Amino acid sequence: MESYDTVVEAINGLKKEGYTVDFNLRDNCIVCGDLEIAHNEFHIDKFFRFEGNTDPADESILYAISSEKYNMKGILVNGYGISSETLTNDMLEKLR
Repeated sequence: MESYDTVVEAINGLKKEGYTVDFNLRDNCIVCGDLEIAHNEFHIDKFFRFEGNTDPADESILYAISSEKYNMKGILVNGYGISSETLTNDMLEKLR
């Protein structure tokens, strides 16, 4: 698997691979505009963790996500540790 030094570098690399949609996280799904995609309607193809050099608030995880049902590939950036989102058990298990 490829390795990236920064979140921006990883996003640019994934966009070149066709992960062009920007997903947002909700407690029970991911969303793109008005479309809500449930935990069983997408796959996590890759993920990359990034840790801030001095500030724990800079810790994040970047997911490369695909959905065969909606014929979409995109990315989701989320904090982890103290800055992570409150999620349902199904979503927690999916993103684990």
